[in-house]
Amino acid sequence: MTKNLDFTSYKTILLAAIIIRLIAAIFSQGYGMHDDHFLIVESSASWVDGFDYNNWLPWSELNNGPEGHSFTYVGLNYFIFLFFKSIGLQDPKLLMLISRLIHGAFSLLIVHFGYKITEKLGNKHQAVLVGWTLAILWILPFLSVRNLVEITCIPFMLWSVWVLIKSDHRSRFIFAGLLIGMAVSFRYQVAVFALGMGLVLLVEKKSRGFILFSIGIFICIGLTQGLVDYLIWGYPFAEFIGYTTYNVNEGTAYIPNNNYFMYLLVLMGATLFPLGILLGIGFFRSWKKYLLLFLPVLFFIIFHSIYPSKQERFILPVLPFFIMLGVMGYDLLKQTNFVLKFKRLSWRLFWILNIPLLIFASLTYTKKSRVESMYYFANIDTREMMILQESSGKADPSMLPKFYSTNWELKIIPRINQEQSLSVHEGYQYNYILFCDDEMLEERISAYKTIYPKMHLVKVCEPSLVDALLRWLNPRNRNEYIEIWKTGV
Repeated sequence: MTKNLDFTSYKTILLAAIIIRLIAAIFSQGYGMHDDHFLIVESSASWVDGFDYNNWLPWSELNNGPEGHSFTYVGLNYFIFLFFKSIGLQDPKLLMLISRLIHGAFSLLIVHFGYKITEKLGNKHQAVLVGWTLAILWILPFLSVRNLVEITCIPFMLWSVWVLIKSDHRSRFIFAGLLIGMAVSFRYQVAVFALGMGLVLLVEKKSRGFILFSIGIFICIGLTQGLVDYLIWGYPFAEFIGYTTYNVNEGTAYIPNNNYFMYLLVLMGATLFPLGILLGIGFFRSWKKYLLLFLPVLFFIIFHSIYPSKQERFILPVLPFFIMLGVMGYDLLKQTNFVLKFKRLSWRLFWILNIPLLIFASLTYTKKSRVESMYYFANIDTREMMILQESSGKADPSMLPKFYSTNWELKIIPRINQEQSLSVHEGYQYNYILFCDDEMLEERISAYKTIYPKMHLVKVCEPSLVDALLRWLNPRNRNEYIEIWKTGV
């Protein structure tokens, strides 16, 4: 069968991208990290049900004003959930499967524009390498089906660049500005990338193009941030102002990191060793010939490298650009025997390492125990119930995704240490107890049996293989074992 496939064909590359994202959408359940679930899914889905999980809306009782969360992407998720719930789809796992399918389909634009841009600026061979890498890079299908704003902004960024380079029509500048403006509205930090694009237009003496490009950005930002925030808060750009204020006053203290080379290492590490080194060399070699791509990416890397708060996901919006520039850039090196051999070796090792990682990542179910523990309550009437999250075996109980319980008012009381009374609050009676983590588990269960002698185990929620592996590598990853016990009350 594979003998009839043309592996240099754009259609074959796209087909491979579709298949692997379909697999990831079906099997890669759960959520990747806090932000792609609690800041997007829990917020938007709760709005559909008449609640405000994060208290972001001004009419919520506990709201303290704009916190700096753009409503553009979370608003789009709201309309997705609203539509499917309106036609009778209520099961949270089914809703998330649909969400993953939609996000996976949208991410195909990353492969499409990555291929087209490389073919236009470079050549067919480079485009094929870039296309295959973006289609089946081990981490991309897993990330592409998540509600992660750092990934969902990428198609708009690539599309904007493609519009600028594919024709000479003057209207392209406004359209490109509208597209990059949408990316900024998804992820405010993309403004640094947009600044780099505008500066290149000025360097290339395209002042009229720069003006039209800027107009496009302002129109998009004005509608998605100015108008939307005015309707919600009564004044424009409320969330952007809140975001800026937070980062100036408090953002620098959040996950501080003084490793200024962290993001370059993340970009190179994502493409594996030694290909990542080759792409890193190619990236810096590409600056002169591919300035329209290079300067925005460089600005983006420098900005995040200087800013004290650092998380690996922050750099994801420029990962496809790094790959494209790396592939086109290393061909600008003098093609000595050493360079040619290193290139061949790098790609061979990449495919050997990438394929098993791709399969593993695309089939993995992350945060499994937390999702399954909440999903247990999806078909149970919990309106008058009270649940204890017994986490005294360790510190800092994990946030549980109420979306999967279908009850936003589910009463969950955490017990965080052994010094607290068994009931936490005097007089509280619990219908269920979630024993989180297996540390001192038997002792903790025995203690509660003195209060609830009819207590019995109803469900065991094991962490997935990747959850257990991540916790073993770094105990800060609280991917714990959870047992659900019914008290008999």
